[in-house]
Amino acid sequence: MEEWLVLLVLLGVAVVLPVTVYNQLVERKNRFQNAFAQIEVQLKRRHDLIPNLVEAARAYLQHENETLVAVTQARNAAVAALAAAHNHPDAAALAALAGREQELMSALQGLNVQLEAYPDLRAADNMRQLSEEITATENRIGFARQAYNDAVADYNTTRQRFPHVLLADFLGHREDAALLTFADSAALQSAPQASFS
Repeated sequence: MEEWLVLLVLLGVAVVLPVTVYNQLVERKNRFQNAFAQIEVQLKRRHDLIPNLVEAARAYLQHENETLVAVTQARNAAVAALAAAHNHPDAAALAALAGREQELMSALQGLNVQLEAYPDLRAADNMRQLSEEITATENRIGFARQAYNDAVADYNTTRQRFPHVLLADFLGHREDAALLTFADSAALQSAPQASFS
């Protein structure tokens, strides 16, 4: 009788443990995927604001067209990198996204330097509004990126813990999730300094 009880307990553990591990990994993976979706929303918002900023500045910066072209090209590259990361957010895609976003931030900083020479443009209502929207979006991107990286760390920690590490590969969770880091994290927090007031 004791043998059957021991066998039943072992069978219960053999069934319950993998199910529990699988459910925990799926839950944490869904969290970081949702967190990445929040980053996408904010990056798309910023990408949508940039053409408005370029149009508002175009009349004033006609002789400095290369700055506007650089911003537009950097924005288009960032949009493409975001689309690629959406389809497969692995480490390489996230690194490419971070690089393109960094290039976009640099182009926007170059535009801001050019705009400093035009006080009338900086004082225009639409430029002030765009400045406020871009600054708010930058803050949201920073918070969304932090939430994503926290969710990734939670997933990776869960995946690497015992007994999860023994079952993760078998259950389809073969690799750690990638963090979204920027070459200069402080640049994303503060850039662009689009203060036109």
